[in-house]
Amino acid sequence: MKMEKKDIKILAIESSCDETSAAVVVNGREVLSNIIYSQIDIHTLYGGVVPEIASRKHIEKVNQVIRTALKEADCTLDDVDAIAVTYGPGLVGALLVGVGAAKAISYAKNIPLVGVHHIEGHIAANFIEDKTLEPPFMCLVVSGGHTHLVKVTDYGQFEILGVTRDDAAGEAFDKVARAIGLGYPGGPKVDKLAKEGNPDAIEFPRAKISDSAYDFSFSGLKSAVLNYINQKEMKNEEINRADVAASFQKAVTDVLTEHTIYAARKYGMDKIALAGGVASNSALRASMKAACEKAGIQLYYPAPILCTDNAAMIGAAGYYEFIKGTRHGLDLNAVPNLKLGER
Repeated sequence: MKMEKKDIKILAIESSCDETSAAVVVNGREVLSNIIYSQIDIHTLYGGVVPEIASRKHIEKVNQVIRTALKEADCTLDDVDAIAVTYGPGLVGALLVGVGAAKAISYAKNIPLVGVHHIEGHIAANFIEDKTLEPPFMCLVVSGGHTHLVKVTDYGQFEILGVTRDDAAGEAFDKVARAIGLGYPGGPKVDKLAKEGNPDAIEFPRAKISDSAYDFSFSGLKSAVLNYINQKEMKNEEINRADVAASFQKAVTDVLTEHTIYAARKYGMDKIALAGGVASNSALRASMKAACEKAGIQLYYPAPILCTDNAAMIGAAGYYEFIKGTRHGLDLNAVPNLKLGER
């Protein structure tokens, strides 16, 4: 008699930056609930995330989002097989709130605890979006704090091929957005304004790293945009903000696309996935889609809601860590600078 495989339910918690989120995920792919409380409106007042405010808001909201996630999934803690929680990288105070909540539930209900790397969660968001996607594949991780080119060799197994040497792509978007008066958060606002501009109006630089074909650098591009704006202002010349946004965005997406396609070809990969907040950028998706079609490579990317910081992606990554035996004790701590692949 063939035994039916038991479904594994993961309660996941994410609090690495300015979203407090809890989710219930079954078998790493099916999302029963994904509750996200965003602090964007609060931090917009300050032009960026204020860590102390973020931590206090997480404390206020973490129990509420957990209760709501369980209720929406129509389950209780007694139905949960494991607790997955982001323990790094991120803001240390923010991470500690989620880790503390997860450890408290784990201890009180004797439920296994699984710490999850935040970037691993972003990569795993693709498993929710496309149920057929399996490793190996090439993944471009682009967010506010990270730009990584990662060879995903198996679930939870990664080879980092390239990283940013300075500003991450998302940081560059935020800084340029501030310079042209768009405010925070920069990525979506630049993307929206760029649709009204000419991406070929201004020739901004595309940096290449001489000793690494896979690494990125965006500080020079950011400086070039700021210099362009300053020179225009000094001459009292009109600045077409839409053209600046479109030309800057094209410079970023050209580099991201070129590096990723090059790496996929070099490593014989026929699948590329996008992950992280900037993965929802419309120009990046269009550029990568065109390049993948030309190269005969299949492209995957999550829905915009799964590109943000959310607990569903942590539940997906947590499931694969759980079934391969990853467990953490009550000594689990927040690790703000946790490297991908570290345990």
